[in-house]
Amino acid sequence: MNDKFYGIEVLNQDGSTQNLEEYKGKVLLIVNTATGCGFTPHYEGLEAMYQEYKDKGFEILDFPCNQFLEQAKGSDEEINQFCSLKYNTTFKRFKKIEVNGENKCDLFAYLEESAPYKGKGVKLGFLQKLSKAKGNEIRWNFTKFIVDREGNVIQRIEPTVDMKDVRKIVDELFK
Repeated sequence: MNDKFYGIEVLNQDGSTQNLEEYKGKVLLIVNTATGCGFTPHYEGLEAMYQEYKDKGFEILDFPCNQFLEQAKGSDEEINQFCSLKYNTTFKRFKKIEVNGENKCDLFAYLEESAPYKGKGVKLGFLQKLSKAKGNEIRWNFTKFIVDREGNVIQRIEPTVDMKDVRKIVDELFK
């Protein structure tokens, strides 16, 4: 078990802290999100995966982030209501965070270090220019990280990857 990963604390929507140890033995998809982003429809594919695999030990951890063109405006409660009503999401959503810069949350610092940025492409290149991300920083909303049952980050998935391809990666973990 990866004690370093499971020792990370995150903030619930109500501001209380939660240790990732609660997720030991589960496959995780961790994602930074925004309700006003062109990738917001990814919520549909994420919820479909969650419904299919949640009883097999799959969790999606959703961390809203307003760092990219302020696409996650509103309070945590407003964001939660939007996602619940528009996309019928039922997976866990945490307090809004920062994924880059001085106030980067510990979880995303760990994820970036464990799964360095490798993505390329015209669309992502454009987003990178807008975000001004450097090194392994998050390029945009809906960057996804897959964590295995032992707490090891096994893959970073950039937001421009089609949700069908994300689904294939998750499907492989449950075969």
